[in-house]
Order: sequence, then structure tokens, then C-alpha cells
Amino acid sequence: MMLKLLALVSLLPAWTMMVSAHTVYARQYDTAPTTDAGGGDHGFQAPGPNDARGPCPGLNTLANHGYLPRDGKNITIPIVLQAVLDGFNVGPDVVTLAAKGALMAAETPDFFNLTEIALHETFEHDISLSREDFHVDPNNDNIHFNETVFTTLANSNPGVDYYNATSAGQVQKERQDIQNAVNAQLINNVKDFKIRTRESGLYLAVMGNVTAGVATKAPKNFVQILFREERLPIAEGWKKNDMLITVDVLDPIEVEIERFSEWQPSGVQPNPWIRLGPDGAIDPLTANRI
Repeated sequence: MMLKLLALVSLLPAWTMMVSAHTVYARQYDTAPTTDAGGGDHGFQAPGPNDARGPCPGLNTLANHGYLPRDGKNITIPIVLQAVLDGFNVGPDVVTLAAKGALMAAETPDFFNLTEIALHETFEHDISLSREDFHVDPNNDNIHFNETVFTTLANSNPGVDYYNATSAGQVQKERQDIQNAVNAQLINNVKDFKIRTRESGLYLAVMGNVTAGVATKAPKNFVQILFREERLPIAEGWKKNDMLITVDVLDPIEVEIERFSEWQPSGVQPNPWIRLGPDGAIDPLTANRI
């Protein structure tokens, strides 16, 4: 078990891996099975009562537009990689590790559904921008959008109509301060902080003009539609970036976010463990699994 944990933790530097050629990736996955039974129609459709959705507004949005299966089920790693490329122009180096983590949260070895990735402390985490912490919500609901939580981001960067890396970092700091005060079982270690920073970098890069680099600005209405409605704001004027969004593109944005986050570890779990499955321990040391 210890070796497996160390192997997984050693994958964390994969966040810095870069895939430099969009065409190479496209050739590899162009033949992946279609993710849309509608034959390429990527119009918005709200999920039905039997559709699976999870804690990630980006993946939920891709399902609502048919880039992922609209029912949110039977998702494989190649399907995820193709969906984020087609829907957001985000490269595989950005999401491959998280997609592997989704499989660890699943009941089956080869595919997952969007609800399963809510498994606490695989890649799901405390101090979300739009979901309540698992141990704070009275129903342990870390899946559904929470307007009270989202207010911190929604109201940030006053006086202008965009969010940027500075405001994203300030939001992360404010959210950390709030959850430190209300969550007695908070987990806020370096793994979770890096995941949160990647998520913040992505909403800026995907909703903004990423060619501006660290100065990227994401229009507030685009970001708010993405989170609140889990819809691409195409009717409002958004379009996918022409530039492929890779780790190398995100890195300077994330450095700036981290600077303004003023992050400090806190909570009950300082070790950056990755939970290995639905029956896995959040902390294998205290659970005597090692």
C-alpha cells in the first residue's frame, strides 16, 4: 500500500508535463468514440432526473453540451481528453492526472460517472469555489451548486467586469479563511491547494482570452454562467480560445494565483494522500492501513 501511495504521489509532477503539438494529440484521439449521441449537436440541454452530475462545473458543462455523454455515465479517459479538447481547447497534460483520479473514485476499473468523482479526497476537495465542504453540509452534499459559497467568487474584483489572476488568488484566500472557521474536519494540504489553483486557472483561461498570459481577464458574466448554469455562454459572446491551453500556458497564471492566495496549510490532514477508491482511507496512517 505504501508503495502504491508513493507512486501516486510521485505522479503529481505530471501537472508540469507539457504536450507541445496540438496536431499530435488530435491525431491520437480523433478516432475516439463519439461522446454525443446527437451526432455532433452540442447545444445546451439541462440534465434529466436520471443523469449523473458531479462537483466539477466544467465536466458538468461538457456533459450538458454533449461533449461528454449527456447522461454523465460510462466515461473513459480517452472520452474525457477528447471532450476537454473539443469543448474548451484544453490539452491532455492539463487533465490526464485528474481523469486517472476519477477512475480511482469509481466502482468499475475502466469508466466512471460524474457523480462518483464526488468521493471525498480523491480529487474532490474542501474549500471549493461553488460547493460546500463534505463535512459542513448537513447532508454531506459536495455535488450540487451552492450559491452562498459561490458568492465569494461572484462578488470579487469589484468595480470591473472581469476576473483575473489577482482576484482569483484573493478569492482562494477568502474561501480558505471562511472554511477554516466553519469546518472542524477541514483538509487543506498542498495537494488540495494545487488542485484548487489549477481549477481557478482553468476558469480564467477557458472563459477568458488566454493569449494575454498572466494578464488574462475572464468576463464575469461568462464565469458566472459556467458555474451557475453549467452552460457555455455562447449566446453571450463566448468562444473557445484558438490557443491550445496546456500546463505551460496555465503555469504563469497559476503562479500569480498562488501569490495572492497566501496559502497556509491547515486542518486535520497535512499529508497529501490520494484516496485510492471508494473503500480507501483518507489518511492511511491513522487508519492503520500502512
